[in-house]
Amino acid sequence: MTQMELARQGEVTEAVRTVAEAEGLDAQTVRRRVADGLIAIPLGNKRGPRRVMGVGQGLRVKVNANLGTSPDYADVAAEVEKLRAAEEAGADAVMDLSTGGDLRDVRRRIMEAATVAVGSVPIYEAAAGAARARGRIDAMTAEDIFAAVRRHGQDGVDFVTVHCGVTRQIVECEALGRRLCGIVSRGGTFLAHWIRRNRQENPLLERFDELLDIAREFDLTLSLGDGLRPGAIADAMDGPQVEELLVLAGLARRALAAGVQVIIEGPGHVPMDQVQAQVRLQKDLTGGLPFYVLGPIVTDIAPGYDHITSAIGGAVAAWAGADFLCYVTPTEHLGLPRPQDVREGVMAARIAAHAADVARGRADAREWDRRLSLARSRRDWEGQAAGAIDPERARQLRAERRSGRDDVCSMCGEYCVFKVRNGDGQPEGGK
Repeated sequence: MTQMELARQGEVTEAVRTVAEAEGLDAQTVRRRVADGLIAIPLGNKRGPRRVMGVGQGLRVKVNANLGTSPDYADVAAEVEKLRAAEEAGADAVMDLSTGGDLRDVRRRIMEAATVAVGSVPIYEAAAGAARARGRIDAMTAEDIFAAVRRHGQDGVDFVTVHCGVTRQIVECEALGRRLCGIVSRGGTFLAHWIRRNRQENPLLERFDELLDIAREFDLTLSLGDGLRPGAIADAMDGPQVEELLVLAGLARRALAAGVQVIIEGPGHVPMDQVQAQVRLQKDLTGGLPFYVLGPIVTDIAPGYDHITSAIGGAVAAWAGADFLCYVTPTEHLGLPRPQDVREGVMAARIAAHAADVARGRADAREWDRRLSLARSRRDWEGQAAGAIDPERARQLRAERRSGRDDVCSMCGEYCVFKVRNGDGQPEGGK
């Protein structure tokens, strides 16, 4: 049985207890929210060493890091190194988005090494397999797609992104052609191309009940992908994006009725003034289901700094109610990330998530800030570093820019406000 089905029968599973303890909530509260679909606990059918993660109402905002090979860089060892970087930086989950090399081997290697929840995108495997075997992405069949989903379930993936809302009607509508950047989701693009070339409906939509059967069999959480998310702020909140969300809201209700856990994915490139409205629209349409956002990236002008543009959007989105932030690295739009890029992306997303937790009034988040501020006021340099979100970087920067004295930093030196306030001596020439 799935986690949701067990919760509906009144059973407090080990996973529910783990999430409740980690979040400081009553286990029955978590169980009821899992039963209602307001909290998802992606488990898959095979845990191994991976930690349990809850996403949704009343929980800390979580952070995902995308990994995966490309046709140009298909080094599995490098992806495992990036996995380690993501975990050490504090990611709550990772997703394997591989498109190069032996995709199943890459996925299994990542899963064997992972200590956090693992997600994947089966359509990539189906499309890449068709391109290799038959020379064209659009040569994949519906059976290829469902076979890929089943393989991911058999391998024990915890959650899968499935682009069920890329409908034939939306793909063929005139509004999509007016977009500045068209479809930028890779999975969405594969399916739109397939729909146009084969003149058929999206198999993931047309055979959604079959998808639910596979998800229930392996306790896969379905992350309903935003295949039509805007890839430029000029395209945000257009008809195709909103129409896809309406489709996903209806499919989510069908999934919950079948006892399958669901996460809804969201944009994308969104101007900051629209972020809050988009999150609230999603929450209203789906009845508060867990919401997973990429960024959002709030300006298109910052290649090389999109971990910052996405952290700005992510903080606003999570404050408005988003539950799960997908990181963006400095190499977004430019190239495959390196381990250091992964680390920077996770840290930026974690800062955004924490800022939102503070704004949402989480006592544990505010206490973390209070402890750090107290250490700062006492000029407790090791206490500041130990309490920082990135202790390694805090210690490194202090060591690199030492003032020659242990009681102050080189920013203010003898003019340190805390030193002066505490009466620890006058600055030279200050009499």
